[in-house]
Amino acid sequence: MANGFRARITCGVCAVVALFVCEVPEAQSQTGNQPLPQVIIDAPKEQQARPARQQAKRSANRSRTVRATQPAPAPIAAPIIPAAIPSEAIPVGAASEKNFSGQEIAARPASRVGEVLEAVPGLIVTQHSGEGKANQYFLRGFNLDHGTDLAITVDGMPVNMRTHGHGQGYADINFLIPELIGSLNVKKGPYFADEGDFSSAGAISIDYLRQLPKNFIEMTAGSFGYQRVVTGGSTKVGEGNLIAAFEGQRYDGPWEVPDKVKKLNGVIRYAQGTVTDGFTLTAMGYSNRWTSTDQVAQRAVDQGLIGRLGSLDPTDGGRSSRFSLSSSWAHSSDVGQTKVNAYVIHSTLQLFNNFTYFLDDPINGDQFNQSDKRTLYGLNASQSFNMRFAGLPVETRVGVQTRGDDISVGLSKTMQRNFLSAVRQDKVWEGSVGIWADNTVRWTDWLRTTVGVRTDYFSGRVTSDTPENSGNASASKTSPKAGIVLGPWYKTEFFANAGYGLHSNDIRGATITVDPIDRVTPQDRVPLLVRSKGAEVGIRTQMIPGLTSAVAAFVLNFESELLFVGDAGTTEASRPSRRTGVEWTNNYKVTPWLSLDLDLAYTHARFSDFDPAGNFIPGAPKLVASGGITFGEATGWFGAFKGRYFGPRPLIEDDSVRSLKSLIFNARAGYRFDNGVRLQLDVFNVFNTKTNQIEYFYVSRLPGEPLDGVGDRHVHPVEPFAVRVTLAGQF
Repeated sequence: MANGFRARITCGVCAVVALFVCEVPEAQSQTGNQPLPQVIIDAPKEQQARPARQQAKRSANRSRTVRATQPAPAPIAAPIIPAAIPSEAIPVGAASEKNFSGQEIAARPASRVGEVLEAVPGLIVTQHSGEGKANQYFLRGFNLDHGTDLAITVDGMPVNMRTHGHGQGYADINFLIPELIGSLNVKKGPYFADEGDFSSAGAISIDYLRQLPKNFIEMTAGSFGYQRVVTGGSTKVGEGNLIAAFEGQRYDGPWEVPDKVKKLNGVIRYAQGTVTDGFTLTAMGYSNRWTSTDQVAQRAVDQGLIGRLGSLDPTDGGRSSRFSLSSSWAHSSDVGQTKVNAYVIHSTLQLFNNFTYFLDDPINGDQFNQSDKRTLYGLNASQSFNMRFAGLPVETRVGVQTRGDDISVGLSKTMQRNFLSAVRQDKVWEGSVGIWADNTVRWTDWLRTTVGVRTDYFSGRVTSDTPENSGNASASKTSPKAGIVLGPWYKTEFFANAGYGLHSNDIRGATITVDPIDRVTPQDRVPLLVRSKGAEVGIRTQMIPGLTSAVAAFVLNFESELLFVGDAGTTEASRPSRRTGVEWTNNYKVTPWLSLDLDLAYTHARFSDFDPAGNFIPGAPKLVASGGITFGEATGWFGAFKGRYFGPRPLIEDDSVRSLKSLIFNARAGYRFDNGVRLQLDVFNVFNTKTNQIEYFYVSRLPGEPLDGVGDRHVHPVEPFAVRVTLAGQF
């Protein structure tokens, strides 16, 4: 088994879909804990270290220097585990594009698994329910609900679910095991040809490790009944490595009605070769059940009916499961690189919520059950061609992405999780094919352009328990992309990107004709695909030694923010919108063991048509900021102190009701011993700030109130001060 950890080298992955994309110069800063020795690797863009007999075949004009963690392989050696390079050395094609290593992700204290994604500048990941439900995401002035317009993939498998029981794009990341993350790559905006559905605001790609540096076990215990154990190891099997990891977690939370989270999670993975010349086969299994304290009416707290951490329906909660099998294969040659990945996923969800209490049913209450059971499968393939045209280096890439979802989805009324009546039950099949291509030309040492195009075709059928709502639907859209990169000059590059994108709507909204509740009231159908278009200009510099700083200004338009309302079983057509904003990201590597970061994001989000109700977009964040300090080396003391600011948001269109702001700090301190033992203390909400994770404004009814209900803020509070202690060992 290898003694050292070496993460992937992905020299040009980001040029993929950026319209006028270009390669960033060699980075001068390092993001790991130790200085990395230099090694020459003769590799074309998007390729990693390979046996010397293959390297010798490459044209010398494509060679370049990168940083790696061990000497070059011997001429006849078998493929080695990819060497780690600083994440900032990986080329990017847009100012807002960013790459993180697994080490950087692991250094950040996170109270829940979804918060590891908050490494993405400007992204807020929060929760308004139990710890088994998908998180709530906010990015670039979007309240993304549970994932709409933020595409998330793990090892090439989509996390976002189409035509889901709880909401379009539902992205439950609770199956992720953070200790296995090898890299996290983020792209924002509809500028990338290889990113399709749900990616208009951004796309996050997470890749697992191909080998663990050592076997490990971690045990964590903390406030409010938190218990977690995770263990993993890898061993040499044939020419590859077999990885196995297991996670178990229990958690009650600070709530008056305990969460009673019971989560089991496992991964078995075989990896051979490298990312550019090798393959993987991965099986994952995840199961979770919980009781949830959902958002509560603020007036119930103010009147003393419940405490700040109380519940208005103690039977809310759910259970979910996810099982998957995936494989990836890559091969590099003088022509270019071939990549193929395939997957099959089976997932289930049973969710019980009561958001309005006794508004719709004054006798039994308004609790409802959303069920989703599906099997989805897909295949992604791409081929790159490296060549010279008129003496200029040119890379052309073509790809195809397919996906099919076989879904059983339902909505029913319940009381204390007991079935009362069905609202709607549907069998859905939905499939899509996306074909894309882009072409990157380096015109000079300081100019690179990329142009691309993508065509998506969606089709499906709905078989509903209300025959009037059954039917077929299909749609297609073609999305051009373009980008340009100028530089480097004085270790500074300038970026401009533009492109069209899309997101899909719940296909049930494209076939509906009558209200599924009364089965009489006519309902308008909505388009299956909705157009987005955006542009971005920015700058990225490393002029100051150790500091990587980037500024991006963007605009993003949507034809209509159409969403299927899983709580009611209908589709609501929202209005066209425009978001303009600016993001400023900074990472300063003061020394090899000390780094500082500061990220600011400002967005002006408005509906772009006229309506007397107002033009503010409910839930759209205006200002998001984060920053902190991280220190430590391979052994000895280490730690982090991180802060996250989530600005106030309008809760209704005229901005007369606004949410509270929040400023939360988390901290970590620990010690790594020479024998591999690690002792770690995490502190969450260090200053015990009393604010809310999420807020909504809508009408609900408590017992004794008027039958037409009361408009009020509904809030889910931030968890109070908490500590967790981790003891970990390597063997």
